[in-house]
Amino acid sequence: MDKIAVLIPCYNEIKTIEKVVKDWKRELPGAVIYVYDNNSTDGTAIAAKAAGATVRHEYMQGKGNVIRRMFREIDAEVYIMVDGDDTYPTEYGAQMAKLVLEKGVDMVIGDRLSSTYFTENKRPFHNIGNSLVRKCINILFRSEIKDIMTGYRAFSYLFVKSFPVLSKGFEIETEMTLHALDKNMYMENVVIEYRDRPDGSESKLNTYTDGYKVLRTIATLFRNYQPLVFFGSIAGVLAFLSLVFMIPVIGIYIETGMVPNFPTLIVCGFTLLTAIHSLFAGLQLQNAVQKNRQDFEFHLLMITKLKNNL
Repeated sequence: MDKIAVLIPCYNEIKTIEKVVKDWKRELPGAVIYVYDNNSTDGTAIAAKAAGATVRHEYMQGKGNVIRRMFREIDAEVYIMVDGDDTYPTEYGAQMAKLVLEKGVDMVIGDRLSSTYFTENKRPFHNIGNSLVRKCINILFRSEIKDIMTGYRAFSYLFVKSFPVLSKGFEIETEMTLHALDKNMYMENVVIEYRDRPDGSESKLNTYTDGYKVLRTIATLFRNYQPLVFFGSIAGVLAFLSLVFMIPVIGIYIETGMVPNFPTLIVCGFTLLTAIHSLFAGLQLQNAVQKNRQDFEFHLLMITKLKNNL
């Protein structure tokens, strides 16, 4: 088992990967630097190997697929994940690793948004997207996470081996954060400096396509992790609409003994039944989620025993 493993997922980062690897070797001399190449066509893997990194490959395209491969293959006491585009300074790595090793933190989040991100980043829609995602998650999950989509993080062995990677692309960071929130994992923020990509280096993140995937992931995980709130909200809206249209019909019936709008009454009745069904679906699913959380705690104990035997 490695003491510290630096994980660098890469796709066409020939302009920066050599510098990133050398910077990390200088900052953390005892760490093993892993570069996972994701079908690069510009010689990224060759440059990374020449700089002293351990180079491996993931042939299924997408950052989430790369992270899945990394987490399966590497055993370490501390994992530091960083992008290969030289936007994250290495000098925070030792501090982040220390939090995992000495305080037992499960995930350390490199917080860009509290420092230089909004001034350094030259893509205004990315700024808006990051703020929107942060606000959505903090409202829905009642949290105070400072940076949801940062690619600079440190993880414990427990987190890595218990995290079920489902995302295929850039929504992976959002999935990590929500998993940690739902499973009550110990998280801390470290404010980091952020620098924009150097000239000639292009972001692989599509503002609109990947932004939509991130928002869809938030909605899906909110439904999965908090089904009672999700389906209860739907039930509340349907019940409200049903009663708004039903009350006048009932009022006329009380006054006259007649029902002039049978179609409205029928539709309202079915809508109210749908609301009740949605509420009970949420209650059932909430019980399943609670059972899953209990099973997860036992799963953590098994992972701890496995780690002690390595």
